[in-house]
Amino acid sequence: MPQKLIKKLTQTANHGRKQAFGAVMPARYLEGLEKEQVGLGKTVLITGASSGIGEGMARIFAKLGYNLAICARRTDRLEQLKAELMSRYPNIRVEFQALDVSDYSAIFQVFNAFVKDFGKLEKVIVNAGIGDSRQIGKGRFETNRKTAEINFIAALAQCEAAMQIFRSQNSGQLVVISSMSAMRGLPKHMTTYGASKAALAYLAEGIRADMLLSNLPIKVSTIYPGYIRTEINTNAKPLPFEVDAETGTNAIVAAIEAEVDEACVPSLPWSIVGQAMKRLPLNIVNKIS
Repeated sequence: MPQKLIKKLTQTANHGRKQAFGAVMPARYLEGLEKEQVGLGKTVLITGASSGIGEGMARIFAKLGYNLAICARRTDRLEQLKAELMSRYPNIRVEFQALDVSDYSAIFQVFNAFVKDFGKLEKVIVNAGIGDSRQIGKGRFETNRKTAEINFIAALAQCEAAMQIFRSQNSGQLVVISSMSAMRGLPKHMTTYGASKAALAYLAEGIRADMLLSNLPIKVSTIYPGYIRTEINTNAKPLPFEVDAETGTNAIVAAIEAEVDEACVPSLPWSIVGQAMKRLPLNIVNKIS
């Protein structure tokens, strides 16, 4: 067997084991990465980093040794986060920029400013989004329009800006944060939100297909989080299979570091629930959504 084929098969097998370990035991997987300081000298850009999942990911990536390029609308929160992380991890850099992702031209300006500042971006995480959609036909078009625009059009702009950078570098990992709500069309206040996250997932898959077709060394990962309890939804009613912020963000970052194509997180039970959602009759999906 040719040496190149053996090497390729070995790399594929090792990558598969890494993905499985990260999915089943994300906390232990991340402990190993922390000891290795896998992010040393590398930079990850995270949008929507002032709260929720974005803030949680920033904390974990800092622990892994990554430099952070963080952006959001609330710069006071970003400034606090920067001070905390640089105090705790003095060997990393943390820089922040104000960014309202509804200002599409600002996305390109901020991303390019980070590249100029850090020299290179290893990962861009398209995380900024909103969940404020309403039942269709109830006179709340403007609310639904804003959700669709922020979760898809603004995400498209972020993907475009990131991929321009990665194509120029000939390397990088684009990560989009979708949702388990993208698995099926959902009722009531979830309809537009789920549809926008499904559109984002298909966008990422199309970019991934383009990278395969072009044979470019750029990874594209789509993450489908289940119910994660963060400060954003503190007062919401308990939801099926929900996890706390630490558990949820550990699972997300583990999947990103394993360079998955797609992952439902936490893997158990959401990888199983995701398959069920795709196959069950819609009236049953309604009951579990």
